[in-house]
Amino acid sequence: MRKHIRVKIISLQLIAALLAVSFSFPAVADDYEDKIANMQEQEKQTQDMISNLEKQTKATKDSIALLQEQKKQTEGNVTLLKGKSDALKSEIEGYNGKLDVLDGKIEKAENEMAQVSAQIVSLNGELSEMRQRLEDMKTMLKKRIKSVYEKGGSRGMLKNILEANSFKDILTRYEYLDAMVKYDRQKIAECQQLEKELEDKIAEVEEKEDELNAYQEDLDDKYTELENLTDEIRGKLDSTNSSISAETGKLKDYDAQLANLDKTMKALESQTAAAQAQLAKQIAERLAMKKEDTSGSYSASASELEWLAATIQAEAGGESYTGKLGVGSVIMNRVKSSAFPNDIKSVITQNMQFASYRSGKVELIIANGPNSTCVSAAQEVLNGARVGDYLFFMTKYYADYYGISEYTMIGNHAFFYKWKTGPKQEQPAEQEQPQEEPQQEEGGSEEEDSGDDSEEDDDE
Repeated sequence: MRKHIRVKIISLQLIAALLAVSFSFPAVADDYEDKIANMQEQEKQTQDMISNLEKQTKATKDSIALLQEQKKQTEGNVTLLKGKSDALKSEIEGYNGKLDVLDGKIEKAENEMAQVSAQIVSLNGELSEMRQRLEDMKTMLKKRIKSVYEKGGSRGMLKNILEANSFKDILTRYEYLDAMVKYDRQKIAECQQLEKELEDKIAEVEEKEDELNAYQEDLDDKYTELENLTDEIRGKLDSTNSSISAETGKLKDYDAQLANLDKTMKALESQTAAAQAQLAKQIAERLAMKKEDTSGSYSASASELEWLAATIQAEAGGESYTGKLGVGSVIMNRVKSSAFPNDIKSVITQNMQFASYRSGKVELIIANGPNSTCVSAAQEVLNGARVGDYLFFMTKYYADYYGISEYTMIGNHAFFYKWKTGPKQEQPAEQEQPQEEPQQEEGGSEEEDSGDDSEEDDDE
């Protein structure tokens, strides 16, 4: 009897327990779904923040590009203006040289004018003296003629001759009178000739003076013209130099604006990188709550095989074959995961994920054709081979920098599924700390250092 009662009690307890479990399942399920929904909402907010940061980054890049173009145009203007300034300076130097030559000619003309003027003054003095002598001679002749006439004129002269005591005396007196008359006539003629010569000389010198005056006036006109041209060119030079100063000021403003934009860009990149890392962590935490099965093969097209092989080569070209399989495994695990795009190319080209794609390295390898080793690794991963369920990989340096506490090292890369963090490890003093957070999005691997620092493929 007691045994039956015990069985009944146990049965009742089991039923109660089953009922309790059955009633608790919906509550647990609801709590799980709420938590997942809340995590997805946080992820969406982070994605929206990243999107906004990317828009700001694009606007900043556009502003930088515009300023750089304006700066380039201004630099061209400065170069042209400096060339114009040099040409104007050369032109001014040429005019100054011509002015110096004209100064010499004007100085020479002035010296000649001074000499001619002095010559004219001297000749005028001589002419005045000669005229005075001629005038004195004429006065003397007039007095002599008057005396002759007062003594009877020609009769008096004849009487003087006839009163001679002898024929010899007559001849002597006649010759004397004739000599006097001839001398007077000669002197008068000489004075008249000299006066004429002096007047001709004065006329010649005055003509020379007029020529020199005209020459000097022409030189003065040319000098004034050159001075005016020089002043005009100096005005243009001043204007050009003012333009150079203004354009140089613009360049300084552009440099200041570009420096500020560069700071803004670095800040945005740092914020975006931090947001990418946060999003990666959020997705990893959500995926860790319910681990997905990302194993199995994948039917890829020839193009997808090429993209996968090229990315493996770009990210792990210098790694071991296992390291190549590791990179391929991360890509294929993402393709299979609900948190990432569901095809190979979309995973590789997903925004802010693989730096080797953003740098153009992947497409360059595609253009040249990936090497056979990477093609082989890609094919094995497509056939279902995996070295782990990893969704992320980065260099050990950055894994330690972010404080990832659980990862597996394969070659130079740290691979992990869950973004589980602990205290950040101190980096060696000689190794430079990252200036900005690595760029990530939707759980992307830290690609700034995940492939670019690898050596070129040693299997090529």
